[in-house]
Amino acid sequence: MRVVISLLVLLAVSSGYYVNESFAEISENQAFILEGSGFAVTEEIIKTSEIDLGLSSQNQRGSTINFLTEDGFITLDDEEFIISNLEGKFLREGKYIRINGQIESSNGLDTSISFFGRLVDESKNASVYGFSGRITTSDDTYKIIYTTKLSSLTKIDSTSSNIEESKNLTLYILKGSATQGIAGSYIQSGDIRLEAALNQQNTDPLRLRYFSQDRISVEPGTTITITNDDVVSHSVISGKENNDRYVPFTPDGRISTGDIEPGKSTTIKFNDIGFYRLYDPDYPWMKIIAYVFPDSDNVILGQGQNLGN
Repeated sequence: MRVVISLLVLLAVSSGYYVNESFAEISENQAFILEGSGFAVTEEIIKTSEIDLGLSSQNQRGSTINFLTEDGFITLDDEEFIISNLEGKFLREGKYIRINGQIESSNGLDTSISFFGRLVDESKNASVYGFSGRITTSDDTYKIIYTTKLSSLTKIDSTSSNIEESKNLTLYILKGSATQGIAGSYIQSGDIRLEAALNQQNTDPLRLRYFSQDRISVEPGTTITITNDDVVSHSVISGKENNDRYVPFTPDGRISTGDIEPGKSTTIKFNDIGFYRLYDPDYPWMKIIAYVFPDSDNVILGQGQNLGN
């Protein structure tokens, strides 16, 4: 019997399921992106599920660090849920992650989640976690299995007043954005729309959410130039997404460009630390997220393919 137990322990250790001595470098006052995918399973169906959350770590007590979920979404097949009221903790200084709370479906109904993640491995700039848990909708309860990556955006230095301004960025509104990149006008044939949808590439405006970059990370004080390469005027403002078909966004007053005519440019400046959801009020499918924290490089964080984000 002792031999059998010893063999089982050795197998568990060699498989990586017994003890993982890796630990992520998590500390207070940091910003992270948690992104990944997997499956949501019931006795009747298996759905593909994606997770994409912006997190910011808060106070630390012992080896536990609380974090806020600033923005993001979770999907079940084609249905997208945005965060409503999520709270979480990094446990044992990042060896584990716990996320609980509410997300909101497209029809406005609350859905609860309870996720628990274990650190699998890490590199210098990111860590891989395996998540299990549940998504509970009004119709069913799904068991979830995710493989995710936790990436650190930046170190937030709330006491420093000497923040060097990042290099300026130019963000392009792509041609065809007003018509979702698949037709010259909304009156055109449905066959044209169907053909375009079937043949679109990852670099097409529909995939890029109509901007040259779909997510950006910059430092406070960074100036962004927005150039309109479309054939109609656009404007870009910041606000909160409501998941309401009649009132999809509520402006928050932080960013507002006014009209940008075709071929013209304007500039905006990100003064405050945090997460910005930018959109065109006349064409609400045109959205982009900006993460604004100190000591960050101007980089594209992702080329996601979920249109509702």
